Formats: sequence, C-alpha cells, structure tokens
Amino acid sequence: MSEIQNNHWADIYADRIIREKGDKEVYTCASGITPSGTVHIGNFREIISVELVVRALRARGKNVRFIYSWDDYDVFRKVPKNMPEQEKLATYLRKPITLVPDTTGRADNYARGNELDVEKILPKVGVTPEYLYQAERYRSSMYAEGMRTALEKRAEIKAVLDEFRTEPLPEDWWPISVFSSFTDKDTTTVLGWDGEWGITYRDDSTGQEETIDLRTTPYAKLPWRIDWPMRWAREGVDFEPAGKDHHSEGGSFDTSKKIVKLFGGEAPVSFQYDFISIKGRGGKISSSSGEVISLYDVLEVYTPEICRYLFVSTRPNTEFAISFDLDVLKIYEDYDNCERIYFGLLDVNEKRRAKEKRIYELSQVGEVPTEPSYQIPFRHLCNLLQIHSGDKEAVLRSLPDITESQAARLKQRMDCAWAWITTFAPEEFRWSLADEGTPLVEVSEGERRALSSLAASVRAHLDECTEKEFSNYLYEAAAAGELESAAFFSLVYRVLIGKERGPKLAGFIKTCGADRIATILERY
Repeated sequence: MSEIQNNHWADIYADRIIREKGDKEVYTCASGITPSGTVHIGNFREIISVELVVRALRARGKNVRFIYSWDDYDVFRKVPKNMPEQEKLATYLRKPITLVPDTTGRADNYARGNELDVEKILPKVGVTPEYLYQAERYRSSMYAEGMRTALEKRAEIKAVLDEFRTEPLPEDWWPISVFSSFTDKDTTTVLGWDGEWGITYRDDSTGQEETIDLRTTPYAKLPWRIDWPMRWAREGVDFEPAGKDHHSEGGSFDTSKKIVKLFGGEAPVSFQYDFISIKGRGGKISSSSGEVISLYDVLEVYTPEICRYLFVSTRPNTEFAISFDLDVLKIYEDYDNCERIYFGLLDVNEKRRAKEKRIYELSQVGEVPTEPSYQIPFRHLCNLLQIHSGDKEAVLRSLPDITESQAARLKQRMDCAWAWITTFAPEEFRWSLADEGTPLVEVSEGERRALSSLAASVRAHLDECTEKEFSNYLYEAAAAGELESAAFFSLVYRVLIGKERGPKLAGFIKTCGADRIATILERY
C-alpha cells in the first residue's frame, strides 16, 4: 500500500489494538477451534477476520504473531453423521478427540484428519498462521504452572464464574478436569489437591482412584472458561474475536476477561462476529452433526480472491449468506466492479474509491495484481464454456486480446464457472449446443424456410456484422417463413440448444461462430 488506510474495519481494529496495547515489539493475534468435525465456512469467518487485522497491523509496519490453536484435547462428545464407521467411533465418546481413530484414513487420529483438511486449504486463500496443538501442550505438561495457578486461585475463579450463574457452583468444585488413566474418558471426579502438584481423582465408571503429578501427567487439563484466559496470559494475546455464543452476556468472554487477570494477563481486543447462512445449497452449518459447508465447497464456486471478498466487504458483526444460487452472478459482478474501481476503469466519488480500493487490496491472496483481470461477465463465461463443452483452452483461444496474467486468473474462474453451471445453476441456465447426433426438431415448411434463410445469412454476413447489425437478419429470416419473431426465436433456441429460451440470440450466434451455427441450421 502506498499509504496507511483507516477506512476499513480491519484497519480500524488495527489502530485500536495499537492504541490500547501500546507500542509493542510483537503483537499477537489469535484464533482457534475444536476440530470436533469438519471445519465449516462459519468457522472460517473467525480465521479470515483475524488474518485481515493481521494484514492491517503489518501494513502499519508492525511485527505480528498470528497463532491458530487447535483445541484438540477437548472431549469427543458426538459422532458426526458424515463420518464412516459410526459404531466404532461411538465407542470413543468422552475420550479426547486426539485419541479417537480417523475412520477416513486421512491421518493418525480423528482430530488430526480435520486439522489437515484446514491446514491444506488455508494457504489457497492467503491464510498462513502458526498452529498450536493443545493436546500436545497439555499432554507434555507445558501448562502445569497454569493449572497450578488455577488451583491456587480456585476461590477467586469460582467467585467470577458464580457472578454469571443463577446458582453457584458446588463447594467441592475444582478448576481442573481429568481424563482417567484407566479408561481415557473424562468421567472422573476430582477428590483433592495436595497444595503442590498432586491431584487425586476417582474414575466414576470403575471406582478406581489415583493421584497424578501435574508436572508429568498427560491426563489433566483446564475447563474452557479457565483454559482460554490462561492461554491469553501465556501467549500475550492482543486480539482475538469470538462468535455470538462466547460474546453473549455472561458468556465465556465475559468470564475470561476477569479470570485472565488472575493469571497476570489482560484481555485482548475483541469483537463479536455473526453467523453465516447458506443460500442455494441444503444443509445447516454444524460440525458435530456433519451437515456442513466447508471452505472446499465454497472454493468450488468462488475463486480464492472472491471468497476473501465475501468476508472483506462485510462487517464481521453482520450476518450474511454464502450463495450457490443466482446470487453467484451478482457477487462476481460486484467483485469485478470493485476491481474496475481499483484500476480507475469505473468513475466513482473519492470516498467510495478509497473504500473499494482497500477492499480490493485485502481480497487478494498475494500481491495486488498490476493489471485488471479479463473483465468478462460470469454468466457470459458460463455460456462460453457451454459452447465449448467445458474446454477452457478453446475458450481462451476465442479471446485473442487476453494477456498471460489474465489467462491464468481466468482459468481459475472458469473452473468455478463450470462447477456452478453443471452443479448449482438453475436448469434454464444449462444447455449444450446441438451436433450431428442430436435428434432433429420437428418443423413446418414455413419454419424450414426461416431456418434456411437464417443459415444463409449466418454464412454470408455474421463475421462482418456487429451483434446489433445481425439482429436485422433474424427478423428477415422470421419474415421469410411468415413467422412471428417470438415464435421464430423460440424455434431457433430449440434447434440450437433444445430449450425454449436461452442467451440473447444475436450475441449468442455471434459468439458460437458462423461455421458451428450454420452447420446446425443446415441440417434443416
């Protein structure tokens, strides 16, 4: 960027972090999730929100540590419907998700399979955090000091939690939980603490008791509302957003911002991000149920830049829908307009120009391009692909003025356009051009004369005419068969693509080319 911007929400939060946290050598921005199932596009909203603030801080010349925590020492509570071998997985309920097998065969364990899915795809949208694996940290006793601090501050922590409860926690409550060394499950009761490092617990399913040492045990951990602030303090987190559930009144953010002080830290700057809905594709977003739309699904239809654009151009506290229906056309058009404004190809007022330029910059995966992409409407691109039966190279050959850089970007867009038109587009948008194997449409003598007239005009005039000029020959052909123009247009669509209607006819015929169209018409 040529100058520091402050007209985008990410820039506003970057300035707030610097203002509230002071001048620091390194600012730490954090995100994280429990890999309890397929990580969905709603989860991605937090990841990309943090990444955008990270970019804004770096644009201000700041060093930033961007950490992403996999809370993979959480309990396996529910078997998602989209996972194979349901009965086998059910036998691992109440165990840590890192001890659950990956029945898909992707990784060493269930949690790691879900983590790998995300770690592989995030670089494609320009997100490259430093990953922290909480199971590894807890099981190596890295958090022994933090757990002991929680035990020492037991009364103060309980008082904070009780502030937000309708009924206080029981007197025998402990700020620590234990997985049984006998069964690996969390069905245990803490019985006592020796004031140093020893925790005594009972396995409620077997009745066995054991004392473990926090400095060496892999079985102890902090509950979420204590674990989160402990890590804020340990990592020195300056910024971490959270969803509605955590930011609700009395939620884990409210309790954590008080508890973090007991660990010697301060709460990070934060904001609440809203939920995402899905339009034009079934399924409620829920990792535990398995009914999810993932980043992989979104990237089938949207290029990485446009995927980023969806989040960059929307304030985090605004709910929005990711569409797979006709809205896809408008979203591509909105992005293309944003790009045109960035490159000065569309005249707008100064305020909007500054806003759209910043959105465009933050939407890019890497460096901002030095030239605009090949500006072709998404719907027209879908038509070109259908004319050429999905052959991208044939489409590129039909665009002689495209540059090498533009061609690379257009190929990516063509992949998305082909996926959309073949999988999600309404039926009336889908067609294929007739060939010698297509059954003939039954026509009257007048219709045959009209088609013959049009075929002759295509051979003689199409290449030298503009689209508007060629329209006149369509009406002449209709007159030759003594047909109403609307009836003739419908006939031509049936002959060419087997539909009653289709793309704007004169332009469509011109795009397909004289030889292909005349060959089809001359069958009649």
